[in-house]
Amino acid sequence: MANSLDLQEQEQLDELKAFWKQYGNLITWVLTAGLLAFAGWNAWGWYQRDQATKASAMFDELDKAAVAGDADKAGRVFGDLKDRFGRTAFAQQGGLLAARVQYDKGQADAAKASLGWVADNAAEDEYRSIARLRLAGLLLDAKQYDAALKALDAATGKEFAGLVADRRGDVLLAQGKRDEAKAAYQAAYQAMNDKIDYRRLVEAKLTALGAAPAPAAGATGAAK
Repeated sequence: MANSLDLQEQEQLDELKAFWKQYGNLITWVLTAGLLAFAGWNAWGWYQRDQATKASAMFDELDKAAVAGDADKAGRVFGDLKDRFGRTAFAQQGGLLAARVQYDKGQADAAKASLGWVADNAAEDEYRSIARLRLAGLLLDAKQYDAALKALDAATGKEFAGLVADRRGDVLLAQGKRDEAKAAYQAAYQAMNDKIDYRRLVEAKLTALGAAPAPAAGATGAAK
């Protein structure tokens, strides 16, 4: 019985050797590729976490500079942030923050540059739209009306449609195009929820242009 088992084991061993001789290299390559992919995934995860941690620390430094009103330092930190960690959300947020303090401190050109970078490089449409909306405001202040309208044309975030239309009205009105401005304000008014306080400002602009929105049916009934 023992000899029979030994013979069986020998046959199985020979079969295993033959199988490994035929398929061993293929199996080794598949296993190696799998291990490399797993290691690469872990390394990429570590790299992303490492990048996010470093970017977060740099954003904190930028935030402190903004709170202190140090536009020069905020600009320098943002420059490093976008160069080293430009693909992170911290860089996009940092650009908006740097632009705000730069504008507050009279550095309009630097603010435009910061907003322009976010508008062109942010991964999320929301950040791009916010940057373009704010950039249009700075261009309006500088009387660069065509550039402001171009920036607004590229601000496609649906949730900002009302604000974009309102800013478009401001630019058109500054150009002396009252009818077009009125149409833009009407579009803004219609796009905004009636519970948003900003809608009252749009209503005031329309009223000033002789196009006050008609009161809602419910409001008319209540007045009676």
